[in-house]
Amino acid sequence: MQIDWLHFAPLPALAGGALIGLAAAGLLLSEGRILGVAGILAGLVNPKPGKWLWRLALIAGLFASAPLAILLFGAQGPAINSSAALLVVAGLLVGAGSRLANGCTSGHGVCGLARLSPRSAAATATFMATGFLTVFVARHVLG
Repeated sequence: MQIDWLHFAPLPALAGGALIGLAAAGLLLSEGRILGVAGILAGLVNPKPGKWLWRLALIAGLFASAPLAILLFGAQGPAINSSAALLVVAGLLVGAGSRLANGCTSGHGVCGLARLSPRSAAATATFMATGFLTVFVARHVLG
C-alpha cells in the first residue's frame, strides 16, 4: 500500500475528527445521548414526542456538511463509480450490520472507544475486519 502524497491532507482530517469529537461531546452534554447515527436515525422512524427535532437537525446536518464544505472550502466532492443498485444494497447491508451490532461505527467507534468500552472495541474490530475483507474480495478476488 502506498500513500497518495498529492492528496494527503492531514490537517483537514484532523479538523474533521475534532469536529466529530466536539459534536459527540455536545450531544452527550446537551441530551445525555451517545452520537450513534444508526440509533438517531432509527428514532426518526418511530419518533417519540419531543425527541425528534434534535434527531432531524443532526441528520440534516450530516447531509448538509458535504455540500457546505464544497461551497465554503472548495473541497472536492466524492467520486462515486458504482451503480445506484449496488449503493442501495450496500446501504441496506450496513444498516442490517448496525442493527446486529446494536450500534454503528459512530456509536461504537467514536463514542464507545472513547469510553473504553470492551463491547465497542469488539464491534469496531469486527466492522474494520469486515470492511478490509470486503475490499480485498471485491478488488482482488472478484476483480
